[in-house]
Amino acid sequence: MPRHRPLHSRYGPELMGVLVLLAFIAIIEILVRTSVINPFLMPRPSEVALAFERIILEENVLHRFLVTAGEAGTAALLVALIGIPFGTLLHGRLLLRKSIETWVAALAAAPIVLAYPLFLVIFGRSPWTIITIGVLAGLPPVVLLTIEGLDSIPRALIATGRSFRLNRWQLFWKIMFPAALPSIFSGLRIGLIFALINVVGVEFLINFGGLGPLINELAERYDLPGTYAAICFVVLVSVVVFIAMERIEKWLRPGS
Repeated sequence: MPRHRPLHSRYGPELMGVLVLLAFIAIIEILVRTSVINPFLMPRPSEVALAFERIILEENVLHRFLVTAGEAGTAALLVALIGIPFGTLLHGRLLLRKSIETWVAALAAAPIVLAYPLFLVIFGRSPWTIITIGVLAGLPPVVLLTIEGLDSIPRALIATGRSFRLNRWQLFWKIMFPAALPSIFSGLRIGLIFALINVVGVEFLINFGGLGPLINELAERYDLPGTYAAICFVVLVSVVVFIAMERIEKWLRPGS
């Protein structure tokens, strides 16, 4: 009979994470109430929690979320469609890889969001300005981790595939891509989060789109609890996306 792990073993890390988060929130609450942290700069976490209902009911958050989700989803799709093939190409072309990989790594460290005026000139104040910056921010981790995943494939697997006389495409789709999938999914998770962060950031800067303008509007009204609640909403969306990507990976690789 299969042995089941005890509950504390399966959910221990998650529970510990929740407890640490609650302890951190309680400490912030105490520090703000005692004015150790200036309450005019940071509201009490309890006020932020109460503001969630208000911004959901009064600020049309669902529509704003769908707008941002559409932009981030389009950026994520383009990141996957461009990043995985490009990483695969660099893996198979040594000269091209040596020429470009360093620049891709440098792009990962660059503050792409600061280039938004350039894209405003090219695309105007439109969703494509936001999507383009999201794609540029999300591409480097996908490209680099695709290369890393393909590099880490055991040579024995490739030799086995060649012993069965698989052609180049069969070798890639049946052996190399499945073996590199964990690393590729790690890149997709990181790339999607980078894209989402930059999408919301550019929305905030150009005051166009979904959740970004909401944060901007609340900040201009000096509604601190609402502003922090909107920021926390974006963080929660990022966490949900990250967890969903992990679940998708486990579904695609049930034996992992």
